[in-house]
Amino acid sequence: MVSVIFPAAGQGKRMHAGFNKVFLEIIGESILLRTLRRFSEVPAVQELVVVTGTDEVAAVRRRLSHVPGLKPLKVVAGGSERQYSVWNGLRQADPQADIVLVHDAARPLVTPKTIEAVIAAAQEHGAAVAAVPAKNTVKIVKDGIVTETPDRSTLWSVQTPQGFHRDILVAANEKAEQEGFLGTDDASLVEHYGMPVHVVMDSYRNIKITTPEDLIIAEAFLRHENGGVRGSLRKVAKRAGAHLSGHCQGKDG
Repeated sequence: MVSVIFPAAGQGKRMHAGFNKVFLEIIGESILLRTLRRFSEVPAVQELVVVTGTDEVAAVRRRLSHVPGLKPLKVVAGGSERQYSVWNGLRQADPQADIVLVHDAARPLVTPKTIEAVIAAAQEHGAAVAAVPAKNTVKIVKDGIVTETPDRSTLWSVQTPQGFHRDILVAANEKAEQEGFLGTDDASLVEHYGMPVHVVMDSYRNIKITTPEDLIIAEAFLRHENGGVRGSLRKVAKRAGAHLSGHCQGKDG
């Protein structure tokens, strides 16, 4: 059995929406619902656990309670940090699940192929993450000065889903809690616990929607999936131009 935990408790300040960004719509459907639908397409997934802000739990339950086609769903309150939110969700997930995935609720473009690949790798190795090779040169900077340029061939941009044997993820969270360790993602907790984490090649389309520009890109990808390539590109160019024009005007003013 596979349970999936979706951290969705962030305030999304960089989106400047004034509310939780996962409720924003892309082509008529919220980011959150699009994400949940992707995982509901995967036969191995049997449970969805959405972790949101304490004051949003009731509203999210209402929004999702009558949506057809979703796998069995729980909505639970998050914590002050993403790590604590996932830990809350893990403690509420079905203990019969042998594999637990963690996926950013703001990544609605993940494919069933990637989800299935991470599940398979987690089953085989115990811990796995979706990731892509870094495209850009990365510099280590201190006090505004470059101190090192790592070999780009060894650098990967880690995404989600991240998948684990349930007992490994529980033990990693318990150790982190005991030691006051705050990781950058769930895989970092498992690394801290001493377990190797395997990488599953993903797609560069599996973006996390964080800023207004990401909404434009996500819409273009979705329209491309639906066959509207030319219209999609025209819309992206128009919206990107409008955004740039507004930014420049604001800067000049």
